[in-house]
Amino acid sequence: MLGAVAKAVFGSSNDRYVKSLDKIVRVINALEPQIEALTDAELSAQTDKFREQLAAGATLDGILPEAFATVREAARRVLGMRHFDVQMVGGIVLHRGEIAEMRTGEGKTLVATLATYLNAIEGKGVHVVTVNDYLATRDAEWMGQIHRFLGLSVGTIIPGKDEAERREAYAADITYGTNNEFGFDYLRDNMKHERNQMVQRPFNYAIVDEVDSILIDEARTPLIISGPTEDKSDLYVAVDEVVGRIGPEYYEADEKAKSVTLTEEGVELAERMLEEAGLLETSNLYDVENTQVVHHLDQALRANVMFKRDIDYIVKDEKVVIIDEFTGRMMDGRRWSNGLHQAVEAKERVKIEPENQTMASITFQNYFRMYPKLSGMTGTAATEAAEFYDIYKMNVVTIPTNLPIQRIDEEDEFYKNTNDKFRAIAKAIREKNEIGQPVLVGTVSIEKSELLSQFLKEEGVQHAVLNARFHEMEAHIVAQAGRLGAVTIATNMAGRGTDIQLGGNVEFRIEDELRDIPEGPERDAGIERIRREVAEAREQVKAAGGLFVLGTERHESRRIDNQLRGRSGRQGDPGLSRFYLCLEDDLLRIFGPDTLFARMMNSNLADGEAIGSKWLSKAIETAQKKVEARNYDIRKQVVEYDDVMNDQRKVVYEQRAEIMDSETVDDVVFEMRQDTVNTLVADACPAGSYPEQWNVEDLKVKVLDVLGLEPPIDEWMQEDALEPEIIEERIAQLADAKMESKIASNDPGIWRQVEKSILLDRLDYHWKEHLATLDALRQVVFLRAYAQKQPINEYKREAFGLFERMLDTIREDVTRILMNSEFQFQPQPMDLPELPDFLTGHIDPFTGENDAAGVMPGAEAMLGALAAVPQTAAGASGSATENPYAHMNISRNAPCPCGSGNKYKHCHGAVG
Repeated sequence: MLGAVAKAVFGSSNDRYVKSLDKIVRVINALEPQIEALTDAELSAQTDKFREQLAAGATLDGILPEAFATVREAARRVLGMRHFDVQMVGGIVLHRGEIAEMRTGEGKTLVATLATYLNAIEGKGVHVVTVNDYLATRDAEWMGQIHRFLGLSVGTIIPGKDEAERREAYAADITYGTNNEFGFDYLRDNMKHERNQMVQRPFNYAIVDEVDSILIDEARTPLIISGPTEDKSDLYVAVDEVVGRIGPEYYEADEKAKSVTLTEEGVELAERMLEEAGLLETSNLYDVENTQVVHHLDQALRANVMFKRDIDYIVKDEKVVIIDEFTGRMMDGRRWSNGLHQAVEAKERVKIEPENQTMASITFQNYFRMYPKLSGMTGTAATEAAEFYDIYKMNVVTIPTNLPIQRIDEEDEFYKNTNDKFRAIAKAIREKNEIGQPVLVGTVSIEKSELLSQFLKEEGVQHAVLNARFHEMEAHIVAQAGRLGAVTIATNMAGRGTDIQLGGNVEFRIEDELRDIPEGPERDAGIERIRREVAEAREQVKAAGGLFVLGTERHESRRIDNQLRGRSGRQGDPGLSRFYLCLEDDLLRIFGPDTLFARMMNSNLADGEAIGSKWLSKAIETAQKKVEARNYDIRKQVVEYDDVMNDQRKVVYEQRAEIMDSETVDDVVFEMRQDTVNTLVADACPAGSYPEQWNVEDLKVKVLDVLGLEPPIDEWMQEDALEPEIIEERIAQLADAKMESKIASNDPGIWRQVEKSILLDRLDYHWKEHLATLDALRQVVFLRAYAQKQPINEYKREAFGLFERMLDTIREDVTRILMNSEFQFQPQPMDLPELPDFLTGHIDPFTGENDAAGVMPGAEAMLGALAAVPQTAAGASGSATENPYAHMNISRNAPCPCGSGNKYKHCHGAVG
């Protein structure tokens, strides 16, 4: 009570903070006449002036007012757009590394130019991160005009760009791109073999557009780069046929966790059918020999029971394409991991692509936390403010609107079933359509959007359907959703980032209607006609009540509902919003108090009758809060587990960078050899034991295997007071002498490259294997909870032990190759092949959802290619006609790993 009174009198903490920024805005406004008086050349020269001030010791905060005033004037001259005062406040918030929550239509894209320009002056690079390629390209072209006018360079990072183009884009002062591309470039850079192959610069500052979508929604699934494994298509098809004959009475489905478990009777039935199909090694399904079959059975059950066509995925061009649950867009190239995508492909009878193995991964949380300064902007962040601070240490600041909000948000309407609800929706849309009020309908799936389309056809309402099937026209359809009488059905938040303007969008109409008319009087007349028609239509739409936003059901997250609502009522326009719900909606069915709803609604509502009350809306909000809390726990769990890997990732990537930057790695190789010798002797001759307890025979075998040496250990054993340290020292001396002899017989420069290449190759190979082991550990560590142990603590402990073991293995492996191999060098330049396009995508480490595909043949083999490789092992024949790459399964058209520059089939592949 007292808190409410204090808030009413003094305002909230957010209000007080925003008000405190007004004095900076007043300084910016005071500079406006002075900046307006500058010529274009003088305005462009401001950038050099600011750089000189920074070099002389000025701070970014110190030059902020004049820099912001400069951007405002440049935007007015170049784009005809002048920043509002509230947009200046948003720019200050972004510069301070906070999240600016600004309503839809308040001009977030223009706000970003302020903080982007100010931070780009230093020349360290600024990244503007968007949710899709269209927005990255649009914003770079559109807002890039301001930056280029002021003398800054602008680049874009989108799929399809080659390494040189990416390197150039990252070298620009300001780089626009998608979150996925930034993350994948970071991972790919840390798989390169030479520093000059890397494309990114050190991290400096990033602004994340639609920050809630990128740092919250997509943060549940890490970015993954992976390579192909063996083909198991026949097994997927065979198991799918078995699952197709298992009825619903034989399994239990958990829709919250998207998991399916066989009952005891189901296990017996599955065992019989799998045995008949010849897929079981033993008669017991859960014997260790049948582990792979059990895994495929589980994934086939999930694919058939939990994953629905036109909801979770569509089949396009004989391929299974995932649909993003948050945006409704197709995720071309993305693939579910852990065999789930293959199981869905078997279910849909399309070509089954091979499974993948993780080669590099990182979560968005850990990627974006590497930026020294990070900020974001969105229309909806307040509901997740706690998470933004906990994970990213960013405060959410709500920026007031430029004009008061006129939109009316009506209470939700509840119906008994889906048919009643959709009939009511179709009727409401027809009524609004008759008076010319535009309607934007938000649905949660393709299936629902197409069902509603059928109801509207029956009502005789003309409409446009925008979902994953027609995403190519997304921006154009959404931009015109405010035209007089327009009815647009959009899956989730399709078209996010495109404003809906009442009366229509002038720019898009010009592009659509005058595309083929060249510059001249006819085009000018057409543009004038369109402007006049849009202005007239805008007044008619305003008179009809503005844009009517209609939600066909509530989303799991209140944020997504608010995003949909926020489409209406931009910049003081009138508007209306209403949600229609029923007992069969997923949110109520899965997460709501269904017995209470069922009793009340079934007993009190007649068919077709609706009920609306604040109590029911509150119950829905409570269910949404439950789901939000559950999803936060999932994301927190993902980052907790990735934090363990992140510490290890930093060590590995830092080690790689040091190796690439070093002129020579002699000292590293020497230390590895010494550590390997110490380990071999310590294992065979434990400290504190007697010589008769030593395993001398095992030591001799290992020394021969790893070092290629046969030291007279038996003779040494005859000596009195022989200590393990003496054996270590003698073996190390022999190993050093052998290595010095090998180095002396080769060109020193080439030998240094050989050492570096082998070191990087073995590091990459064992890191990849380590990631696969950690994936497997993460899948099973939850079982430790049954023993009253914390799974995350067990994971940390075991992951640390595995990492130590990996480092030991790398040392031994590098030592074995360098000590045992004979090298035959090619006279050609030893350039490494460019890193190919590996599989890239999201993977949920707990459910296996959201992986990606698109791999070059032989990619994994090329990763392991060396500039100079062992031609013959010690003791082998050494024939020049042997193919040392025969075991690598390299594509015949890939570059030969020997570095000759020829295709494999014309080089070593010709003699394989």
